[in-house]
Amino acid sequence: MTHSMMEKQPIIEIKDISFRYPGAEYESLQHVNLTIHKGDFIAIIGSNGSGKSTLCKCFNGLIPTYYAGDLEGSVMINGLSTQSTSIAELSKHVAYVFQDFENQLVRPTVYDEVCFAPLNFGYEDYKERGINALRMLEIEDIQHKWIWQLSGGQKHMTALAAALSLDPDIIIVDEPVAQLDPAHARLIYEKLKLLNEKYNKTIIVIEHHTEYIADYCTNVMLMESGGKVRWVKPVQEGLSSVDELASLHIQPPQVTQAFHSLRKQIVQPTQSLYPITIKEATLALQKSTLPYTRPRHVAIEEQKNDCSDRPVLLKFENVVSGYQSMDRNQKPTLQNINLQMHEGERIALIGNNGAGKSTLLRLIAGIRKPWEGSVTVCGKNTSQSSPEQLSDLVSFIFQNPEEMFISDNIRADIEFFLKARKQSNIEPFIDHIMDTFNLTELQNRDGRLLSGGQQRRATLAIGMAMKPTIMLLDEPTASLDIASRREMTRLFDELRDHVKAIVVATHDMQLVADWATRVIVMHEGQIIMDTNSRDVFQHEHILKLAALIPPQIVELSHYANITPPCLSVPEFITHIESIIPQEVYSGVN
Repeated sequence: MTHSMMEKQPIIEIKDISFRYPGAEYESLQHVNLTIHKGDFIAIIGSNGSGKSTLCKCFNGLIPTYYAGDLEGSVMINGLSTQSTSIAELSKHVAYVFQDFENQLVRPTVYDEVCFAPLNFGYEDYKERGINALRMLEIEDIQHKWIWQLSGGQKHMTALAAALSLDPDIIIVDEPVAQLDPAHARLIYEKLKLLNEKYNKTIIVIEHHTEYIADYCTNVMLMESGGKVRWVKPVQEGLSSVDELASLHIQPPQVTQAFHSLRKQIVQPTQSLYPITIKEATLALQKSTLPYTRPRHVAIEEQKNDCSDRPVLLKFENVVSGYQSMDRNQKPTLQNINLQMHEGERIALIGNNGAGKSTLLRLIAGIRKPWEGSVTVCGKNTSQSSPEQLSDLVSFIFQNPEEMFISDNIRADIEFFLKARKQSNIEPFIDHIMDTFNLTELQNRDGRLLSGGQQRRATLAIGMAMKPTIMLLDEPTASLDIASRREMTRLFDELRDHVKAIVVATHDMQLVADWATRVIVMHEGQIIMDTNSRDVFQHEHILKLAALIPPQIVELSHYANITPPCLSVPEFITHIESIIPQEVYSGVN
């Protein structure tokens, strides 16, 4: 650890803890020793199932008080033992914002929510505590709003403010960006930075997106399979461990990957620390002698994927849709949508929280009906068809996988639709689905108890068992590590042989760059752009309007005047290598 860390006061001290959930074959945490100091801003990284959330639940006493199991070792928080201190008392020291933060919101208004905890503790100044929490996050202006009126980012801020109302020293945020558009995600991190730097709060985040870690955190902790802590390092040193992170299915920042490959192969083979932020990468490019600004020719792959001459599967004509507010006023969320989707398309719906993406998916599935206009799916008008009838054509995979599980084992979940349709001789088909999605060994497990990646595979299998023509997915890569994301896109390719069109609503710009053949940008209930993945990242004003931030490698391409921009790290490396003078290669060889 650094000298500055040694001078800080320890605030979390963990000594040789191990933990096993009831009935589990293996321990989720094994002999963890860890010290976190007051004022740290630390990110916990690791593959799905490595024990990140389990470890953090030890910090506030949820383990072993709420989540039963076998816990060995000691956890000290501000000098208090979590084994002998109540969760109520620990909540004054440790705030926890869960990944599914909306489940933490229990009061009707923002003001009621942020005052709720201090009121329950009997503090006479509960109102001042609630307002002060809003003031710390600079969101006093939303205090009188109803919770249902808030955007996703505002709800996340409210959950954070409610946790702050007891003035804890430690704030834990599980996957802060998983359900937010990039602009709101960055805003959350800006507020966490404010709490860390201005109020000296100790911030702990569980995070898969290393670009945010690079921009905001000071230290990073790596957990590996089996619930072991491999190391804690300063953020640049930790994220520069490219090969080590990749071996554990963790994706370093794209600029770090690019400079690691280029320096190892061409420029400085002995370099150990690499740029981890866009700012550092652009400064490094300025100092280099690479002729990186040469325009390049790209064989536009998107032309090969043009499906506009193929059969129309889905049609929106002058569609208006919305909801009725508590004051009985009609609130439109989609306005004048005209859209066709064709067989063979891989469509990404992108836009800020509240843009109307999920509403559009629900209209396709028939869960919602248009106020005006018509939605036609494979020739059926959704206003004249029930969701049950449309489910023969459309599978809708929800953003929260747990909502897809209704039985105590995933095989029963996958069989449910076919049995409800009274189909016979389904066992061979179910076996095939299990094998395709690598679920055979998990078939008797409760889906709600699986890891994030396993849950995503299981929900895709449920959708595939319905033999749909169109598959809809809402944020399918949220909270997935690199291995699970790659598995997810591989499964998308598997689906192409069975499903005629896939529509994904996502904030994952790398998924858009890697996978989509068509990109529809939404803002305030309207379609503001309909194009391909390479073109969309060349329109910075559209991205800004829709609160979207392109992948790091696209931003670096813009800086380097690479036109059109590179969409992936290998593409960027190939371009740079193609313009390296021959003498550079000669010097290395």
